[in-house]
Amino acid sequence: MLPEASPGFKWVESAHGLALVCEALEPWADHFFTTRSWTLGSGRQGEQVRGWSEIAAAIGVQRPALLRARQVHGAAVIVHRSGEPSSDRLAEADVLVSNDPSVAVAIQTADCVPLLLADRRTGSVAAAHAGWRGLAALVPQVAVDALAAEFGSRPGDLVAVIGPAISAARYEVGADVRVRFEQAGCTAQQVTRWFTPAARPDHWNFDGWLAAGDQLAAAGLPAEQIHAAFLCTASHPAILCSYRRDGAGAGRIAAAIRRKKR
Repeated sequence: MLPEASPGFKWVESAHGLALVCEALEPWADHFFTTRSWTLGSGRQGEQVRGWSEIAAAIGVQRPALLRARQVHGAAVIVHRSGEPSSDRLAEADVLVSNDPSVAVAIQTADCVPLLLADRRTGSVAAAHAGWRGLAALVPQVAVDALAAEFGSRPGDLVAVIGPAISAARYEVGADVRVRFEQAGCTAQQVTRWFTPAARPDHWNFDGWLAAGDQLAAAGLPAEQIHAAFLCTASHPAILCSYRRDGAGAGRIAAAIRRKKR
């Protein structure tokens, strides 16, 4: 039986495997979150090329037009503008933004928060990868700011989707993680909301879903335009990939998005 996602999300079957989509995002952008049934989700070495080719085909672009990054748990941004040549060269970044309907942007996760955004007015889109380091670096805010700076997006026009990620109940972290958020300038109220004391001394359960949603709201997105799947990667081994659960052999979930042609 498939795990139940939040209202407004649905499971769809593609030629390459089961995927999750958000109905609120469908009118504005082609998109999906993949699962373990895709080649990328198998965790087998040497199948990355075929795995990403499947994702490109599923979202309707040629493989070089599926734009990705070498993810480094930071907040650097890759920008692709309509009319520019596409390249599958992997630069270091964790946020990708584009207004070009001929390309798709994609990231991969295995517990971290995958974030997709689309602008209902300009059509521009973003994909972002945010583990705890990325959330401490305010990746959701960075993605919103990048869309505004590059394509004139306004927060009130954006639809944001938080895909499957590890839940607070399965994600215990040490004091060093909490300190990083304090050093990044997060408020005491935010830190208290996102970190719940764990059973072990000086350990907390970190809620990445809540942190991402709060940061999007702080960036100006209306609450009704922020959608979270609330699916825990560590809790559904038959469907979702989790590094914390499976270790180095874990597969990956892809989050891909493409501006709709108008």
